[in-house]
Amino acid sequence: MAKRSFLDEGEKKPVNISNLRKLLGIFQFVLPYRGTFFIGLVALALSSLTVLSFPFLAGKLLDVASGKHEFFLDSVDQIALALLGVLAIQSVFSFLRVYTFTIVTERSIADLRQAVYEKMIWLPMSFFDARRVGELLSRITSDVGTLQDTFTTTLAELLRQVLVLIIGVGIIFTLTPKLTFFMIMTFPVLIIGALIFGRFIRRLSKKTQDQLAGTNVIVEETMQSVAVVKAFTNEKFESSRYKSSLKEVVRTAIHAAGYRGLFISFTILALFGGIVAVIWYGGTLVQRNEITVGELLSFVLYTTFIGGSIAGLGDIYSQIQRSIGASERLLEILSEQDESTSHVPAVKLSGAVQYDQVEFSYPTRPEVQVLKSISFSIRPGEKIALVGPSGSGKSTMVSLLLRYYSISQGSIECDGKNVQEYNLTAYRENIGIVPQEVILFGGTIGENISYGRPDATKEEVYEAARQANALEFIEGFPDKFETVVGDRGVKLSGGQRQRIAIARAILKNPSILILDEATSSLDAQSEHLVQQALETLMRNRTTVIIAHRLSTIRKADRILVIKDGHITESGTHQELSLLPEGIYHNLVKLQWEWQSQP
Repeated sequence: MAKRSFLDEGEKKPVNISNLRKLLGIFQFVLPYRGTFFIGLVALALSSLTVLSFPFLAGKLLDVASGKHEFFLDSVDQIALALLGVLAIQSVFSFLRVYTFTIVTERSIADLRQAVYEKMIWLPMSFFDARRVGELLSRITSDVGTLQDTFTTTLAELLRQVLVLIIGVGIIFTLTPKLTFFMIMTFPVLIIGALIFGRFIRRLSKKTQDQLAGTNVIVEETMQSVAVVKAFTNEKFESSRYKSSLKEVVRTAIHAAGYRGLFISFTILALFGGIVAVIWYGGTLVQRNEITVGELLSFVLYTTFIGGSIAGLGDIYSQIQRSIGASERLLEILSEQDESTSHVPAVKLSGAVQYDQVEFSYPTRPEVQVLKSISFSIRPGEKIALVGPSGSGKSTMVSLLLRYYSISQGSIECDGKNVQEYNLTAYRENIGIVPQEVILFGGTIGENISYGRPDATKEEVYEAARQANALEFIEGFPDKFETVVGDRGVKLSGGQRQRIAIARAILKNPSILILDEATSSLDAQSEHLVQQALETLMRNRTTVIIAHRLSTIRKADRILVIKDGHITESGTHQELSLLPEGIYHNLVKLQWEWQSQP
């Protein structure tokens, strides 16, 4: 069974009261522009009414040309001018409708995009852990785009087609009741046939799509695991498997095509047979002088309009189904519980940190306990190093300090107060981080450094770069601080990216600093420059260091050894190195052996 892609924007939801409420929930973004929207609705109604007067006047034109003068316009010229006037008035109303609906749509959709984006960036990390970036991008592009089409075109078309249908049917019942009733008698044959054939064809089409998805899975699996396919010389086997799957797709598609051909033949026969019958009956009514030739022409034109409206409602219905699905997904995001967005006065912390019996499991893996009864304290300005094997819980400990997640049990305090009691934004303004994988934005070097404090002056950005040992390479670029770093900083080396990240942290001037493997992927020369910059950054700051290299951690005031979510050892580099059976001693020994290898 093929997995359903989250990018399947063609998903259709049933049109019922519950789902329509979800679609109407998006209309909260239209309300600020309801005055303009109302003008558009009025223009839409007037445009539809003027269009519906066209068949009536066209019929009267033919009657007057035939010698009948019961109409208040008694000449062909007058009626022709009236028709041109109707077209001119209708064009004005159509322009007004399109213009006003576009104003409302563009502004309300922009508000919707802004609301969804603001909601996303304020959502907690657990939300992003459970979703792919591609899915979130799809929500703010494809789903909002679907609703944009609905507001711009579909809604107006729905209202216009319904007006044409209702008013048009009313007019032909008034003008030619016998002929209208005869025409309606032909509908059941078409409707019943369409329901029977349509349901069967849809079932076969869905089966074809499912089978085709199955063939795509085979391609995806073999392309992703092509090395395994070749290693086991199964190219012939996979080709045969794909060929068999395609045969089933072709067989089902041909089977469905037979029924689709029958349905089209039936539709043509029934539809045109009905038209012939209506024209025949209309001709007999003209012969009996029960209706005029002009009224027959008006009837034909009105039924053309009505038929077009009925046909258009099918596409509109499908678009509404897609819009319901899009609105449901967007409202799901907008209803998520976000982090605190309130703004309070800044809080300057001294950097005293206390972990007390902290336990934690990730929301996406609640059955796996990552941290188990973690307790330790950090004095203001103290430098603590976290050491241990991968997966032991080091990064999780600093994630909890950043309040990316809420702890399961225990507490974390900062300056003697539970971190959960601080305003989140004010609290995080006291923490800076230099990660292992530096994320730079695609702008300039100056913009990336000033991201640490957007209101910083150029002089402050320059000084931060100097302290981070980044000034030399920045000044070496022709554009200096205006040098564009490229997507995620690809135009810079690893050491250059690290020093920009350090400059960003220096500019932020945090009370608590987190260094997450900040020198792990650098060569010796780059590491030396980065290490010097880090020493400047760590001065007089509470620092939590995650690292494996001795050059980074041996100067720490205290080292905590983490294993399987527990703190197993604690002390200075010298103290832990003297424990012959200790984990830290073995890590140091292994690193020295690795470094001494030729």
